Amino acid sequence: MEPIKNTTASAIPAISADDLILFATIIERKSLVRAAEHLQMPKATVSRRLANLEASLGQRLLIRTTRRLSLTDFGQEFFDHCRRVMEEVASAHDFVHSRDALPRGLLRVSMPGDYAKHFFSCAIATFIEAYPDIQLEIDLTSRRVDLIGERFDLAIRMGVLEDDSTLVARQINTVSWGLYASPIYLAQRSMPMQPPDLAHHSAIRLLSARGTATPWKLVCGKTVWEGVPNGRLRVNSPDMIQRLLLDGAGIGALPHQFVENDVRLGRLVCILPDWCLPPVTAWAVMPMRRYLPSKTRIFLEHIEQYCK
Repeated sequence: MEPIKNTTASAIPAISADDLILFATIIERKSLVRAAEHLQMPKATVSRRLANLEASLGQRLLIRTTRRLSLTDFGQEFFDHCRRVMEEVASAHDFVHSRDALPRGLLRVSMPGDYAKHFFSCAIATFIEAYPDIQLEIDLTSRRVDLIGERFDLAIRMGVLEDDSTLVARQINTVSWGLYASPIYLAQRSMPMQPPDLAHHSAIRLLSARGTATPWKLVCGKTVWEGVPNGRLRVNSPDMIQRLLLDGAGIGALPHQFVENDVRLGRLVCILPDWCLPPVTAWAVMPMRRYLPSKTRIFLEHIEQYCK
């Protein structure tokens, strides 16, 4: 494919900041279709503006095939400049909103549904009452969403975080866990007295975000036991584990706060109460920004108050 010829080499191309942001968005989304969705404009408009940009520059920026977009050498260098422009525009936008006296606008948050119900429902209800100019949209999922690509302001994530230079994390809570079973199940099996006794029981194990079942690590003073208990049942929802335990399906690990009421009513029993599972950290994860928008900052501070 031949490069586009510039018939007015001495002329300075007229390029708008919007065109730079559009080009950077195409590259970051790796697709004209996804860029159009993100920018909320028709794909034909994105394609036309890209062609006009290439014509203005007199250079081919992308090599397009049916399967992928590839940057030309000039396109790669140009993208580096465009990305810096986009970051500065985003920073200016965040600065303006960080100075809002009254937080307002749409706030999009992602969090696991199980934890939202047990830890954040009251915080969410009081937040909406306190800030009437904020529209709060909560996506309840255990999936680790793409905060930037899916335009989320904040996500609550549990456990170990993956390295990502585009995100910043803040610890908001630590969740204590224990092993539990129902009297229905224990009536059929003997009560485990030591961790090795778990080998004779049916375990319901929690699947991690990567889809792997988490081993059990139990600590009592300086003694540590770690193993993979027997059991053919693995699920990715603590709420579902709780329901299965109540129905007598086996022994499972759950946050203590999830089962306080069931323990008080005698529906569940703590197994090996002298042994503790490692606590799980709850994180608030946000896109890396120079200025945190006031609506995000206020929401984060509000939920932190309920986690103390």
